[in-house]
Amino acid sequence: MLYQLYETQRAMLSPFAEFASASSKLYSHPLSPFAHTPMADRVSAGLDLMHRLSKEYEKPQFNIGTANVGGVDVAVQQQVAMEKPFCRLLRFKRFTDNLRALSQMKEHPTVLIVAPLSGHHSTLLRDTVRALLRDHKVFITDWTDARMVPLDAGPFHLDDYVTYVQEFIRHIGPEVNVISVCQPTVPVLAAISLMASNGEVTPRTMTMMGGPIDARKSPTAVNNLAMNKSHNWFEHNVIYRVPVNYPGSGRAVYPGFLQHSGFVAMNPDRHLSSHYDYFLDLVRGDGDSADSHREFYDEYNAVLDMPAEYYLDTIKTVFQDFALVNGTWQVNGQLVRPQDIKTTALLTIEGELDDISGAGQTRAAHELCTGIAKTRQFHYDAVGAGHYGIFSGRRWREKVYPEVKQFIASHQNDAPAASRPRAAPAKKVKSRAR
Repeated sequence: MLYQLYETQRAMLSPFAEFASASSKLYSHPLSPFAHTPMADRVSAGLDLMHRLSKEYEKPQFNIGTANVGGVDVAVQQQVAMEKPFCRLLRFKRFTDNLRALSQMKEHPTVLIVAPLSGHHSTLLRDTVRALLRDHKVFITDWTDARMVPLDAGPFHLDDYVTYVQEFIRHIGPEVNVISVCQPTVPVLAAISLMASNGEVTPRTMTMMGGPIDARKSPTAVNNLAMNKSHNWFEHNVIYRVPVNYPGSGRAVYPGFLQHSGFVAMNPDRHLSSHYDYFLDLVRGDGDSADSHREFYDEYNAVLDMPAEYYLDTIKTVFQDFALVNGTWQVNGQLVRPQDIKTTALLTIEGELDDISGAGQTRAAHELCTGIAKTRQFHYDAVGAGHYGIFSGRRWREKVYPEVKQFIASHQNDAPAASRPRAAPAKKVKSRAR
């Protein structure tokens, strides 16, 4: 019922949002007589702010048309490398007729960015993609809004997420380097662990950034909510059915508008201050600052619905049972054993001021991946960086990215090798606390 009420409210506000936008321009356009009335700048700024607070935000585009490779601007084309019901594997293909740049690009390492399925679209990692394109061949997971997936596509569980990641890795090839940002650190570690257990060739490197490998360490407000509420509470309070006006009508989801409310509630004062500053920037005519605000909130306010099965699985497996670190997690009936990973180098990255994945949560991957030689395990603390700062913005570009680039480059001469398959697991597995 709540989802239907939200859709009704959105439909009612849509005309008002368009009216506010048009009226704002009426009071700001130099040829309009209303633009020369007293307080016109404040009226225009207020109407523009009303428009942005009441409009619907659609999925943004990556809009990456060029990349700089060795001082040469090359063309970038976005391609769909593989398509699944709940995700598209995108490739950013680079083109140039500059022979020197072309020669460099052929030698560049291949990277798979596994974007989070946790509310925002994969375009949130636009800055991550843009930086990596300078020195890498780049793929990224582009998760589909669950409300757009018809019911006949079936459910989508956390196990399916792990399977998707494995399929993408196999499609790209053994030369791939995997980067997981936030939520996917857990399923990515599971996917690579299972590949190693089965004797498959695993990626050359895996970089894990700001993720809840062990959510018990330095728990944040996000962790506390997941740990202090029962599984039934989540099932009965945040799961709703998609309304009839979407292709996924009837699908059980964790709606994007509820997630967005949670994002804002974490830092309400910051968002209120940001919108007031936007109003003042418009009044002052500071176009650059106003554009920066629009760019950020166009991305931040664009959210997607998550499949209910996947969301509830994640709550239980990652934040309540701590199944990965306790050694009890089974994916499609097979135990997840990070200690079976032998040939993949590991880099973990944490932000000093991360208020979503606390200190030590990502670094915990080293305690699990005991099969990786210590000389191939690395950790980096991004001083002064919050959660988003480790993959977007100035600190990402100037501090974090050079570390990631160097780490990947230093392991490209490692010959891909398959791990020796272990003996078939027993029907009953005795768990051990770690």
